[in-house]
Amino acid sequence: MMLFLIGATAIFSYLLGSIPFGIVMAKLFGLGDLRSIGSGNIGATNVLRTGNKLAAFLTLIGDSGKGAAAVLIARALVGEDGAGIAALFAMLGHLYPVFLKFKGGKGVATFLGTLLALSFPVGLAACATWLLVAVVSRYSSLSALVAALLAPIYTVWLYHLHGAILVAILSALIFYKHRDNIARLREGSETKIGKK
Repeated sequence: MMLFLIGATAIFSYLLGSIPFGIVMAKLFGLGDLRSIGSGNIGATNVLRTGNKLAAFLTLIGDSGKGAAAVLIARALVGEDGAGIAALFAMLGHLYPVFLKFKGGKGVATFLGTLLALSFPVGLAACATWLLVAVVSRYSSLSALVAALLAPIYTVWLYHLHGAILVAILSALIFYKHRDNIARLREGSETKIGKK
């Protein structure tokens, strides 16, 4: 029975994570094909590049909310191990969504949402890190990378070591999906937040 619940949790979380809120908001607000705008990413930062702040905000809420919802539902039904599995599969759903032929976003909002649900203090620390770096640098990608780098450390400090292993895996996914951004940051050609 437990194996069934774990499997169902993974599938449900993946499908929930696969919902592309950026694409949904772009269609609702008539912004065109988000994948042909700016970076081509389906996340809130690229939605913001259209100039529609409300659509970007709703995308942020949707993408972070689906990660948090997956974790909270799994924790209520399966327990703490289920919450960890939900976090991982919600992230994989966003990064490789079945609804978009496995070509998804970079997972930052979903990552932060899962952290807030796994351990609110950890999530809060990661969000604060993202915000601080974003205010100083105006680079969304750099903010995400610094937050992802520090998240496992926050988890050891504020949550527990077992959770830190999971968070380190999620952080590694963030770095992998940002490899092109890392190259552009090194070249000095990365687009700043709010630039259309």
